[in-house]
Amino acid sequence: MSEPGSRPSETRPRDAAAGTFTHREILVILSGIMLGMLLAGLDQTIVATALPTIARELQGIEHMSWVVSAYLLTSTASTPIYGKLSDLYGRKVMLQVALGIFLVASILCALAGTMTQLILFRALQGLGGGGLISMAHATIADVISPRDRGRYQGYFSAVFAATSVGGPVLGGFFADHLTWRWVFWINPPIGVAAILISNHAMRKLVARRVAGEIDYWGASLLVTAVTLLLLVTTWGGVTLPWSSPQILGLTLLGLAFTAAFLLRERVARDPILPLRLFLNRVFSVASIVSFLTSMAMFGGIVYLPLFLQLVAGDTASESGFLLIPFTGTTVVGAYIAGQLVSRTGRYKLYPCLGLVFATIAFVLLAFTGAATSEAVSAAYMALLGVGIGMVLPVMVVSIQNAVELRDLGTATGALNFFRSMGGSFGVALLGSVLLAQLSDRIAAVPGHEQLGPHPSLDLLHGQTGGIAAIAATTRALLVGVVQHSFTIVFLCAAAIALAGFAICVFLKEIPLRTTPALSAPTE
Repeated sequence: MSEPGSRPSETRPRDAAAGTFTHREILVILSGIMLGMLLAGLDQTIVATALPTIARELQGIEHMSWVVSAYLLTSTASTPIYGKLSDLYGRKVMLQVALGIFLVASILCALAGTMTQLILFRALQGLGGGGLISMAHATIADVISPRDRGRYQGYFSAVFAATSVGGPVLGGFFADHLTWRWVFWINPPIGVAAILISNHAMRKLVARRVAGEIDYWGASLLVTAVTLLLLVTTWGGVTLPWSSPQILGLTLLGLAFTAAFLLRERVARDPILPLRLFLNRVFSVASIVSFLTSMAMFGGIVYLPLFLQLVAGDTASESGFLLIPFTGTTVVGAYIAGQLVSRTGRYKLYPCLGLVFATIAFVLLAFTGAATSEAVSAAYMALLGVGIGMVLPVMVVSIQNAVELRDLGTATGALNFFRSMGGSFGVALLGSVLLAQLSDRIAAVPGHEQLGPHPSLDLLHGQTGGIAAIAATTRALLVGVVQHSFTIVFLCAAAIALAGFAICVFLKEIPLRTTPALSAPTE
C-alpha cells in the first residue's frame, strides 16, 4: 500500500496473499461490491414513487405501507447476522448469497398478483438486501485502510448519488409510462452482473475466516425482538393507538425477547452480537450516533416531500425533484468528510460539525412556509444534506478502525443494524408527532369534515382529493395547521440531531490504521 498522502501505487503488491493490494486491484474488487450497493440503494428509493400506483392496481391501498415495512423488517433483522456469517465463511460467499436471494425475490415481486404476495416477496427481498450494504462495508475494510478510505469515497458517493437522484425519477417513469413491475424487473440484469463481476473481482480476496460457530438461538431471538419492536413503531399511532392493548402487548413481548437475547449473548460460546463490542467506547458511541443520525435523516427523506406537497402546494413529482438538494448534497458531505479524514488522519471533528449543520438546518426548515422561496428552502435542505453526509460514513470508518479483526464483519453489520433501526424509529416517532399535532388542531377548523372520516390520515394520504379539493377559506386554515404541525416535527428532528452531537463529543479518536484489515496480523 502507498504511504498516506502519496498516490496509490500501481506496482505489484509485496505479498498479495497477505492482503496488500494495488490501486488497480482495489478498483477491480470495488467493481464487484459497488453493483451490490447500487441494488440496495436503488431499492430504497425507486419503490417509493411507484407505491401508490402499485397499491391501486393490486387493490391494497390500506396495506400500502407494508410494502416498505416488510422489507425493512427482514433487512434490519438480518444485517448483523450477515456480518457474523461473513466473519465465519468469508465476504465473497455471503455477498453472493445475498445477491442470489435478492435476485430471486425481485423476480417474484415483479410477478406478484396480489398485495399479500408482494408483501411476502418484499420480506424475502429484505433478507437479501440486508447483506448487500453490510458486505460492501466489511469488504471495503478488508482491502482499504481507514486512513486511505477517503481516496475512494468518490466511487461510493457516485453510487449513492445515482440511487438517491435517479431512483425516484425511474420509479415515477416506470409507473407512469411502462408498468410498476419494471421497478423490480430492473434488478435481475443488475443482480446477474453483480454476481458474475463479484465472483471474478473478489477472487483475489483471501478469506481470513475466523474460527467459530453460528449462534442460532441468538439469531432467532434477535430476529424476533427486532420484528416485534419494528411492528410497534410501524403500527403505533397510525394503525393502532399507542395505548392500545395490542401495541402495549407487542412492546412488552419485544422487550422480553430483547432481554432474552442479551442473556443468551452472555452465555453463548460464539455470540451473533458479542457484548464485548459495547465495551469498546468507539463502537458504543458510533452506534448511538448512527442511530440518532438515521432517525433525523429518514425523517427528512419521508416528511420533507410531504411538507412540500401540503404546505408549498407542490405536486408529487415536483416535490421529488425539489428533494434533490438534500439527497444530492448528502453525497457531497460524505465525499468532503472522506477526503478530510484521509488527508488529516483525524475523524472526530467532521461528524460533530455535520450534526451541528443538521441541527441548524432543521431549525431553519421548521420556520419555512408557503411564502418561503424554493431557493431558500433548497439552501436549507442542502445544508441538511451536507451535515448528514458528514456523519454516517465516518462512523463506519471509526468502528472498523477500532474493533479487533475477528469482529470486523460483526461490528460492521451491527452498525448497519443500528442505522436501520434508527431510520425505522425516526419515521415512526416523527409520524406520530405529526399525526398528534394534526389531530389536535384540525378538529377546530370549520369544514374539516370535507377531508373524510379520518381527517388527519385522509389529509396525509391524499384521500378524497386531499387539501386541494377543500374550499378556499377552509384550505387556508388547514395550510396554517399543517405548517404549524411540521414546525413541531422539524424541531423534534433538530432535537434528535442535537442529541447526536452531544453523544458524538464523547467519540474517542484513535490513530487510523494505514493498512487494510487483510494485512493486519491474525488476532
